[in-house]
Amino acid sequence: MAAVLALAVALAIASLGAEAVWLEVPQSGTKCVSEEIQSNVVVLSDYSIMYESHPYSHPTIAVKVTSPYGNTLHHNENATVGQFAFTTAEAGNYLACFWIDSAEKGSGVSVNLDWKIGFATKDWDAIAKKEKIEGVELELRKLEVAVQAIHQNLIHLKARQVQVISSTCL
Repeated sequence: MAAVLALAVALAIASLGAEAVWLEVPQSGTKCVSEEIQSNVVVLSDYSIMYESHPYSHPTIAVKVTSPYGNTLHHNENATVGQFAFTTAEAGNYLACFWIDSAEKGSGVSVNLDWKIGFATKDWDAIAKKEKIEGVELELRKLEVAVQAIHQNLIHLKARQVQVISSTCL
């Protein structure tokens, strides 16, 4: 049980941060990224085409972000940069898909995706100015918010474990 709890805490901490990834979007086809997120969590993301591999051409991409139930949360076409933000309505797998939609496809493109979830979306500089806190007090506030997020993740994991056990017993 202690090992399961330690694993749950490690997964909860890992899910608190921001994730920046580079995607290689093929000339034809789609590249998708998914993240399992609880309900009522803020998600912020920025994406942009990396032009280092395409100095003379300027391809564009299309982006579609969907909820676990297939609702479109963001759709953009002919983009070289963009962003999306939403608060999750339901828990589950959120999917962001990218594909090249311009005539200048070349050999594919690299896309930088900076995906922030929950704790990582907070603007700590603005919070510090507004509440007039700094130094150790600010770091303690960050830790408090992180602990609350970990606690919520543990509750979520425990509920999922009970669901799995219940469904296997039927």
